[in-house]
Amino acid sequence: MAFLLSNLIDEIVMAPPFDQSSPSQLETILLEQISAEGPIPFSKFMETCLYHPAYGYYMANRQRIGRDGDFFTSSSVHALFGQLIAKQIHQMWEILERPANFVIAEQGAGTGHLALDLLNAFETDFPDFYDSMQYCLIEISVDNRCRQTQLLLKHQGCVRWCQRNELAGMVGCYLSNELVDAFPVHLVEKHNGQLQEVFVTATDGSFQEVLKEPSSAELAQYLNWVGVELVDGNRAEINLSAPLWIRDVANLLQRGFVLTIDYGYLAHELFAPWRTGGTLMCYFQHTSSENPYLRIGEQDITAHVDFSALIKAGEERGLHQLFYGDQCKFLLGLGFVDALLKAQVEEQDPHRAQALRLTLKNLILPDGGMGEIFKVLIQGKGVGHQDLLCARSLRELAGPAGAFM
Repeated sequence: MAFLLSNLIDEIVMAPPFDQSSPSQLETILLEQISAEGPIPFSKFMETCLYHPAYGYYMANRQRIGRDGDFFTSSSVHALFGQLIAKQIHQMWEILERPANFVIAEQGAGTGHLALDLLNAFETDFPDFYDSMQYCLIEISVDNRCRQTQLLLKHQGCVRWCQRNELAGMVGCYLSNELVDAFPVHLVEKHNGQLQEVFVTATDGSFQEVLKEPSSAELAQYLNWVGVELVDGNRAEINLSAPLWIRDVANLLQRGFVLTIDYGYLAHELFAPWRTGGTLMCYFQHTSSENPYLRIGEQDITAHVDFSALIKAGEERGLHQLFYGDQCKFLLGLGFVDALLKAQVEEQDPHRAQALRLTLKNLILPDGGMGEIFKVLIQGKGVGHQDLLCARSLRELAGPAGAFM
């Protein structure tokens, strides 16, 4: 759940040296666990680092997102991101013939800024929809829930927090933005034609990796299921939680849409032969590293999402792919260019107008930028084939956006 965006901050803040001589409480817990149980799968190590109830990265009270945090998300760049998504969700409501019980369920909303931008846009641009919808937040972090409560106070009449299973039978849109990349992953390698798994052990108080027989036959089955074969000598991540999650979401949804935004690839790209070391990355104070064994509980740990798994598992539960593409295409289809031009016209100060233009362009930057790395998947259940707004090409758009070509 992380992205470095150096051109949004005046200067990259270099992470201070980490004092390994004084282990954190969470590091001590993990070392004691390994001492008692022996080596543990990396997935279990990652889960503890991120979700330990008291000391996990996402559970403890800390600033994670934005200039003063560890990374940026698209929703932390500018409110326009949420305003454009609001247009797509409003169309979903219309496709469903404007039900009075339309639910937007957002899981893993972080500090709640995307929710705020969506609700503000609904209230201003689509007041009839705002009066008929309910915004449900699924949040396991007490810290995040407190931040969300404060931020969304003005919309308290249509916002509630709930457990995922409380949404059974929902009609509406299930939304997530940079959620799946933070699910714990298994690390695997292939040697001499045999799949092996990375386990974490400890020697003299330091974490070490060791290769062992896979902890579950599901790891090899997963690769067969998505139709890829790991190249000998390569390392990769397998996210067994992701297909379970999308199947569960599909089962909850009576009729409607699932909108998933995250960074990742289809399976043939994610497990490509040239991707020798996988995609696991760690983020701390706007710096990145590939070492998950530092700053235990203090740094984010993520891996790119296998969108093929989400698509395939969704199909098994009646979710049909309506759109898949990079964030740039998604936002352009929703009218990004028109919105950018309008925002510039409304900004009287030329210096602020230029800064605004540069900031907003970060959302669609190609060549390793947010516009290319982030992907958007929209799946529908019980809605048939639909021509979604986000799927429009620039040539289909009226006005300045259409002339952009």
